[in-house]
Amino acid sequence: MKSFIGTGVALITPFKEDLSVDVQALENLVESQIENGVDYLVVLGTTAESASLDKEEKQLVKNTVVKQNNNRLPLVLGLGGNNTRLVCEELKAEDFTGFDAILSVSPFYNKPTQEGIYQHFKAVSTASPLPIILYNVPGRTASNMLPETINRIARDFENVIGVKEAAGDMVQAMKLISLVPEDFLVISGDDMLTLPMTLAGGKGVISVIAQGLPAEFSKMVSLGLDGKSAEAYKLHYKIQHSIDLIFAEGNPAGIKALLAQKGSIENYVRLPLVKATPELQQQIQDFLSNFK
Repeated sequence: MKSFIGTGVALITPFKEDLSVDVQALENLVESQIENGVDYLVVLGTTAESASLDKEEKQLVKNTVVKQNNNRLPLVLGLGGNNTRLVCEELKAEDFTGFDAILSVSPFYNKPTQEGIYQHFKAVSTASPLPIILYNVPGRTASNMLPETINRIARDFENVIGVKEAAGDMVQAMKLISLVPEDFLVISGDDMLTLPMTLAGGKGVISVIAQGLPAEFSKMVSLGLDGKSAEAYKLHYKIQHSIDLIFAEGNPAGIKALLAQKGSIENYVRLPLVKATPELQQQIQDFLSNFK
């Protein structure tokens, strides 16, 4: 699935002051990503505050992105949960027009065993009309999909094409890359580990910071995929402080603060999230002022 090699961007959902979806800002954001060379877009993931959007708002976001994208980049839709039956029902009922793959998170809160995770994705694989990218993010789900489990899923279900690996563990990432089939996509879900994972055999990233620095981050990933480590690390070290900043008070508060500083959006998030503190906003502004 060459469509998902390189830099994917986990889109935010911009809000107006009344916390309604800012359609114009979302359209502009999609256009900016396309113009600055990202490879694909991820819609309604964690960064989109999808847990705080109702059904109608999710549909509005999907419609807006699909229309603005106009088939120029591949689109991935976040669709997962911790109720296997309901996830499967949604997969069977959803209109996926304009989308090319599903990003489906490992079940959260329930804390299933590795066998439970395997059986969940067996059911999801059977129900899904689109290719599936698994999402392993133990910091949010409270359980870790082990490399052996991901490899088992990858080999048993041909429509599971990759994993967004966000355990933040480089040793685990290398073990995963060594185990899975050669054409299975190991995609970084951690901006700071993107380059080392790519150089170790990963296929790129689904990124948050790339939304704010799309040209630079995409170039870094491209250099990494080409094995040009010295050039790629120059960009990594130029960008890396911004990654610390945007995650210092949680996601997407940080990236929204950065995008607001750039004039791309208004700086609003929905409870239970709160916007970045004035101190962090100032640090982000200082970074951008010195970023050349």
